[in-house]
Amino acid sequence: MTSSNDKLKETTVSTEHIFTGKVISLQVDTVQLPDGTEGKREIVKHPGAVAVLAVHEGRLLLVDQYRQALGRCELEIPAGKLEHGEDPMEAARRELEEETGYRCSRLSLLHSFYTSPGFADELIHLYLAEDLKAGNASPDEDEFLEIIEATFAETQQYIAEGRISDAKTILAAYIWQQKMAGDHANKGA
Repeated sequence: MTSSNDKLKETTVSTEHIFTGKVISLQVDTVQLPDGTEGKREIVKHPGAVAVLAVHEGRLLLVDQYRQALGRCELEIPAGKLEHGEDPMEAARRELEEETGYRCSRLSLLHSFYTSPGFADELIHLYLAEDLKAGNASPDEDEFLEIIEATFAETQQYIAEGRISDAKTILAAYIWQQKMAGDHANKGA
C-alpha cells in the first residue's frame, strides 16, 4: 500500500553505500524535502523476514536465543530472514522446522508489517501454522537456541517480565489472544 500524499514526498538526490554485510546493508540518501531543502536519511536495507505463530496443544512455540544487540536472551516466535528470491511461505515452513522441529500441514499469512520504517525497509511476513507434527530441529550452525512451549498465561507473564520484548512476538501473542476469543465465541454460537 502506498500513500497518495505527494505533498509529503521526498525525492532521492544521491545515495552513498556505507556497508554491505551478510544480513543488512547501510546507505545514506541525500533527499530533497517537500520544502525544497535537502536532508540526509540513513537507511538499513534488509531482505525481509518471516515469523511463525505456532500453537501446539494450547502452547505457543517459542525459541530462547541470545541476542547480541540486546546483550541477553530473548524469547521469540520462530523467525528468520528470507533468502534471495525465496517464497515467504516456504521460508516460514523452513524456519518453523529448522528452529523447532515442527512441521505443519496448514500455513496462512496473517499480516505483513515493517519493523522500523523510519530507518529500515525490513518487511516481516507473519504466518499462522496449524496441524503441527513434531520432528527434529536443525538450527543454522551459528544458531544456538532452546525451544519453549508456553501457555497463553505464561506468554503474558513473559511479556510483563520483559523476557518477550520484540514486536513480532508481542504481535503474535495478541493475535493468538484474538484467535482464542474468536474460537471461544464460535463454540458458544
